[in-house]
Amino acid sequence: MMLNLFKYYKYPLQAPKSTSTTSISSRAFTNTLKLLGRKFTLSTFYITMAFSNQTPTIVVLKEGTDASQGKGQILNNINACLAIQETLKPTLGPFGSDILIKSSNGKTTISNDGATILKLLDIVHPAAKMLVDISRAQDAEVGDGTTSVTILAGEFLKESKTFIEDGISSHLIIKGLRRACDLAVAKIKEIQVDIKREDSKEFRELLERCATTAMSSKLISKNSEFFTKMVVDAVLSLDDDLDENMIGIKKVAGGAMEDSLFVDGVAFKKTFSYAGFEQQPKTFTDPKILCLNVELELKAEKDNAEVRVEQVKDYQDIVDAEWQIIFNKLEAIKDSGANIVLSKLPIGDLATQYFADRNIFCAGRVASEDMERVIKAVGGTVQSTVTNVQPNALGTCAKFEEVQIGGDRYNLFKGCPETKTCTLVLRGGAEQVIAEVERSLHDAIMIVKRAVKHSSVVAGGGAIEMELSKHLREFSKTVAGKQQLIIGAFARALEVIPRQLCENAGLDTIELLNVLRSSHARGETWFGIDFHKESVSNNMESFIWEPSLVKINALQSATEAATLLLSVDETIKNQDDQANGGRGRGAY
Repeated sequence: MMLNLFKYYKYPLQAPKSTSTTSISSRAFTNTLKLLGRKFTLSTFYITMAFSNQTPTIVVLKEGTDASQGKGQILNNINACLAIQETLKPTLGPFGSDILIKSSNGKTTISNDGATILKLLDIVHPAAKMLVDISRAQDAEVGDGTTSVTILAGEFLKESKTFIEDGISSHLIIKGLRRACDLAVAKIKEIQVDIKREDSKEFRELLERCATTAMSSKLISKNSEFFTKMVVDAVLSLDDDLDENMIGIKKVAGGAMEDSLFVDGVAFKKTFSYAGFEQQPKTFTDPKILCLNVELELKAEKDNAEVRVEQVKDYQDIVDAEWQIIFNKLEAIKDSGANIVLSKLPIGDLATQYFADRNIFCAGRVASEDMERVIKAVGGTVQSTVTNVQPNALGTCAKFEEVQIGGDRYNLFKGCPETKTCTLVLRGGAEQVIAEVERSLHDAIMIVKRAVKHSSVVAGGGAIEMELSKHLREFSKTVAGKQQLIIGAFARALEVIPRQLCENAGLDTIELLNVLRSSHARGETWFGIDFHKESVSNNMESFIWEPSLVKINALQSATEAATLLLSVDETIKNQDDQANGGRGRGAY
């Protein structure tokens, strides 16, 4: 008969003298270690021996390694994720609060963007980091819904926790969650509303409503009308590939948020300038633009430079030769016909004055990212030499001007013929405010971009979640066995979005959820929370719209994270080598 009995020996110890169970001698153990080719400290090993005439299993782990497994480990991972969920819950929706985070270097950040908060939090639990990853993925893929995806994932795990405690296999739970997710995604695709693009006015209204909904929970919600137009103009000014990197964002401290500017072209801050700069013209129409990677200034001799001359005039010849070299470069630039000269490297005072005398504008030390956007927008190429500059190497634009914005001066290139691009110049009273405005606009830009590519929308304000919850609850009644319970739990979890929206707005959660359930049971598909009326209404008619892609991606990402965490029932954590004074002992 097989004995379900295991004995654990931790060496050094003496083998029992009289026992009816299998034992292993110290000598045999030492020989085994010699076969492995290294001398070991016996106290670092655990030997597990089964009484079934099998070879004892030797598990070799680094000293200090923490290994935990089983149902308790799954519950531990779920509890860690629920702690992250509780942190983000108050930030959801139009009435969500902001979180102030102070980093180790003393920098403070105020935000209610889920991806930003999770990125700044110093999360050490390995399972909880999964929520950080899905939030970042949601931000990169669709730009908005970063808080929703984290809250949904936490709620799926919260509902699954009860099943784990009741002893249901995690694999059954995973199967049920995936099936419910597929049903929910199929339902969204079935009921989503497609907006026709033939009517450009109607299509623009769609984009503006999606942008307004994306901004409703942000710092700029009170100024959404102003920023909505700016965001839609920015996205529609791009080429068909909709590369959001061609939307430049510059921040200028001071002024009100509505002092922000939309520049239909490239804008960058005036670079460091030398004497003679003010004499240069600051406005051009249809200029020729030359972009260089050439240094245009006289170099000072090194401290250890040595020049041996026999006569004084020989030294003068050396100085004249150096000046002649830079004058030849400047003459070649003038002969190319360029009106504007930009360079990644410095342009010195001699060159600045030379260009000013000839009505040429110049800017040195232009940042690489600004130079790349200028090249893509105005055409031409970056030249590493000024010898024999061809006409096709020069770019052009409809208008160039230098303007004062706040306390800074900016160079503006408007009416660019090559790649369509734009720049948003953001204003604000404090650095943290401008940074949050930038994050808010990024979310809105990504939402509008997705709406341009996929012109299908659903109603926000918890309407789509309640409709999916009703659909899954009805479907679960047609399924037999444990899957019915799991799909029903998925349906309950979806209600966390409208519930949290109500809580953050200070509304009666129980009453409004009951009204929503009864409304959707009557077939009111798009009924959700209406914050203006503090009640429920048809959010599709109220123009509270979101791209369906946002909801689909959020559901799929949240389900994927939940199923992955439920499939992990053992965690092995290696001890930090730094804890041993930097002298780590590797696992043998």
